[in-house]
Amino acid sequence: MSVQTSAPSAPLHIHWEENGEQRSARWRSEAGMPPPKRVVIADDRTNADVAYRMACEGTALLWRGDFQNARQLLQALARRADHKGKSAKKKPPKVPATPTEAFHLHRQAQSQRARTLAMLLIPFDEGYAIPLRRAPDVKLACNEAYGRYEEPFIASMRELLGLIGAHEWRRTGVEIPALGARIHPHYGVFSPVRGEYVQMVADAPLPKGAALAFDIGVGTGVLSAVLAKRGVQRVIATDQDQRALSCARENLALLGLDAQVELQVADLFPEGRAPLVVCNPPWVPARPSSPIEYAVYDPDSRMLRGFLAGLAAHLSPGGEGWLILSDLAEHLGLRPRTQLLQWIAAAGLKVLDRIDVRPVHPRAADATDPLHAARAAEVTSLWRLAAA
Repeated sequence: MSVQTSAPSAPLHIHWEENGEQRSARWRSEAGMPPPKRVVIADDRTNADVAYRMACEGTALLWRGDFQNARQLLQALARRADHKGKSAKKKPPKVPATPTEAFHLHRQAQSQRARTLAMLLIPFDEGYAIPLRRAPDVKLACNEAYGRYEEPFIASMRELLGLIGAHEWRRTGVEIPALGARIHPHYGVFSPVRGEYVQMVADAPLPKGAALAFDIGVGTGVLSAVLAKRGVQRVIATDQDQRALSCARENLALLGLDAQVELQVADLFPEGRAPLVVCNPPWVPARPSSPIEYAVYDPDSRMLRGFLAGLAAHLSPGGEGWLILSDLAEHLGLRPRTQLLQWIAAAGLKVLDRIDVRPVHPRAADATDPLHAARAAEVTSLWRLAAA
């Protein structure tokens, strides 16, 4: 899976008053949030309760104090957001009537929390230097996410910490047992932490004569690498997102598989046919609230439906299409199994087999998760499809 990004637009600017002067700077938000309309100056004297109230009201705090104190303030804001209303004498929270309602309420709460925590802002000078006491050197992390030679700008502290975290993921990588090696995800590219789907691709029986395979939506390149390791002589992998293509290129080179895998910019399929076509689309048919969420949310099941609709025309005679898909959307009431089966049939496809596995990620066992019932019932499947 990869993250789809939109075409770059004109830079936005944020405006505020400081020391009696009107000031402005470029605004940066990878989540696509607009610049806050109200901005006040905050520093080490700013009270966490006051800061939280202002953030909830939509007032941003541009930090001028110690960087590490800003980090602690953000943690304090997160605690207040997570425990909001627990001690207040309010009516009991509404119990969702359906799993679908629970999902939408959860998404609303996540969105509100993200907006509130994004109100703590950090200034950046030219070259990604942060003009605050005890600020870390974030040049490499910012270069990886934003590109080089950035002019001064303002961004949220929360986004910066996300960049730093992504840099550490990229540096240390994710262990992939099916490869006996690590995959290094780049910022904005979905990390293969759900290893069960990777292992299914490693274990499923390859179609006879599968010397060529297509990997639709290459992401980090992990599935292309697994197929190449299994002996597929040539893999053509596609993606629309340049971050994903760059990430896959680097990972395949590190694994010594770049000669076997050809990367192409394409919306879904490359030209031609192959004995094996693999796709791991986003699993949940919902609208993402930021560009990075396109790795998880597929509006109107666009990628899933596009893959199914075009698969038969890109399969060699006797070939197979492997669709890797969780049924979480079914348990959330967002896409019934009957609809998926109808799309398969309408595309001129038949199901040869379905390999199922239950996820083992921590949230599947977390009874406090608002979506626990759906996550506990979730099954990830590899659908082996062929032309009918």
